[in-house]
Amino acid sequence: MKTEVNTKDILKITQGQLISGNEEMIFDNFSKDTREIEKGDIYVGIKGKTFNGNLFWKQALDNGAKAVIIDEDTQIEQAEIEEYKRKTIIKVKDTIKAIQDIASYKRSLYNIPVIGITGSVGKTSTRDLIASVVSQRYKTLSTVGNQNNDIGLPFTLLKLKDHEIAVIEMGMNQLGQISCLSKITKPTISVITNIGTSHIGDLKSRENILKAKLEILDGMQERMLIINNDNDLLHKWYENSEKEYNITTYGIDNQSDIQANDIIEYEEYSKFMCINNKEKEEIDIQVPISGKHFVYNAMCAIAVGKQLGLTDEEIKKGIKQTNLTKKRMQIIKLKEDITIINDSYNASHESMKAAIEYLGRDSAKRKIAVLGDMFDLGEYSEELHRKVGKELVENKIDILICTGNEVKNMMDEAIKCGMKKENTYYESSNEDVKNRIKSIMKSNDEILIKASNGMKFFNIVEEITNDSN
Repeated sequence: MKTEVNTKDILKITQGQLISGNEEMIFDNFSKDTREIEKGDIYVGIKGKTFNGNLFWKQALDNGAKAVIIDEDTQIEQAEIEEYKRKTIIKVKDTIKAIQDIASYKRSLYNIPVIGITGSVGKTSTRDLIASVVSQRYKTLSTVGNQNNDIGLPFTLLKLKDHEIAVIEMGMNQLGQISCLSKITKPTISVITNIGTSHIGDLKSRENILKAKLEILDGMQERMLIINNDNDLLHKWYENSEKEYNITTYGIDNQSDIQANDIIEYEEYSKFMCINNKEKEEIDIQVPISGKHFVYNAMCAIAVGKQLGLTDEEIKKGIKQTNLTKKRMQIIKLKEDITIINDSYNASHESMKAAIEYLGRDSAKRKIAVLGDMFDLGEYSEELHRKVGKELVENKIDILICTGNEVKNMMDEAIKCGMKKENTYYESSNEDVKNRIKSIMKSNDEILIKASNGMKFFNIVEEITNDSN
């Protein structure tokens, strides 16, 4: 079975122009960063809002790339063609469209299960759990980090070699984006973790967010879908759907195919009994991090494992051994039994609520929330930040430290709901937040650090942990 892509394939797929090089050369390892180029890589020039990677094609070749794919308007002198005549240079109309088309073609060469994952929150943690489960039996390709958009996803698929399964995360902030990614990925199993408020400022309603997430069905080769049945909009959609898909549900509150009972949350992990209502069996599961939202993520991984015929032992081992991507509910232990909960990668109302509930579960410790703005909420921003303020009080959080613009609404609501004003601190910068944390933290504290990624709270985490070691 053909799984390799050569120069001729690239030219046909992209309708590109061969400036120099070998028509039979295999295109295998792709890169878009000249700083990470390794010998024999294929460099793709990507043009963004503030940079133009096409301008660095010579640097890529000098650093060891054997070929480059660049936009057709990139100027190349005849002397440069002669200088790099032993290398392959291809010009295309649009490198982003080209890399998507090449990735789609590459994917079509593989007759393997491909799991596509989307949702408002929990995509990455669910992806990590699913990948860990399926890798117990199959050689697995999985999305790394946040490479889940129209550029990162194609580069992930282009890493396909001798893999037996792929786990691909899909993100979006506008209608039509998931549809595009799904048509490239061609998932055999699709997962929707939930429908929340992320990007509601752009999409205007949760109903539109549901519509955007359901676009994952557009590229499906098979009609196999796994959904969170406790999410209100997904549950309603499922109840009203014409059942044209093979749908597996998972949940805690609503009766579902995969059900969690007897949930016990410990400081660093959770246990629950998973009821498989389709197969009338029970599995005891241990998740390597605490929190109800990770029970949901684990149930989703169980549902995928069952669809693929994995044994209960393979599923249990895969979940227990999961290594979650950093900056997502990452537990860091400092001296004097101080715990940092690093959830600094991103934030929405739903993920804020889940993280605060996790922080509030242990009444024996002083609980400190270090929170920043949630982005992309548009006209709903004040309302949702105020909801977080209320949830801080409901979960008996002791101290609130904030910086940003919208968090002022959060702090105001927390004080209105009963948090003592002297236990709230508004700081003008991340540096001031770091200094405030250091000045008040003491033995046995538990400190949640969370905001949208653009707030760069991960720098606060790094400085606090470095200073404490």
